[in-house]
Amino acid sequence: MRIIETLKKTQGLSVNELGERLKLSYMGVKQHCEELERQGYVDTWRRPKPVGRPEMVYRLTPKAHIFFPTASNGATIEILNAANRLYGHAAAEKLLYSVFTAKTDEYMRRLSGQTVLELAEMLAKIRDHEGYMSEVSSREQVVVVEHHSPILDLVDAFPLIRRLEREMFERVLGVRIEREEERASGLYRCTFTLQP
Repeated sequence: MRIIETLKKTQGLSVNELGERLKLSYMGVKQHCEELERQGYVDTWRRPKPVGRPEMVYRLTPKAHIFFPTASNGATIEILNAANRLYGHAAAEKLLYSVFTAKTDEYMRRLSGQTVLELAEMLAKIRDHEGYMSEVSSREQVVVVEHHSPILDLVDAFPLIRRLEREMFERVLGVRIEREEERASGLYRCTFTLQP
């Protein structure tokens, strides 16, 4: 599972890269990756290098997405659609706004920090425990990166959630946020870039 979770956060890694990240031997990683490939959870491709032969890289296949469920909000989607039918087209939006307001308040109660970076790190840790596979990168700008969304089916059904998430991050962290979502080959990544 550590290999699968590590690969989920990338576009693919070589055996050496996996070994370095997981503090495992080359042969240990290679053996596990070959077994995961036999089971259909990973595949390989050749990543070009500036010089020399391309290197073999492992990446997740769509079959591995069973470990990261995204279609678990069916009942919520049905309830929100029913609210729209019963009470008008804005009913679901009002409910979602209420939920995100409460979630924002909860995060604000749980966070304490002196700097925006400290707050972002604490928020990422909380969201990681909630299943978002969150981490913070602070090279040039502070960025919260989420490699999974347990509410992705809900986001697709109600795109307003993208704005509500961004506004929640802005309120919790006290800075302007740019939210960017990427999907490619079954991989999902959402970045919340903190603006100066």
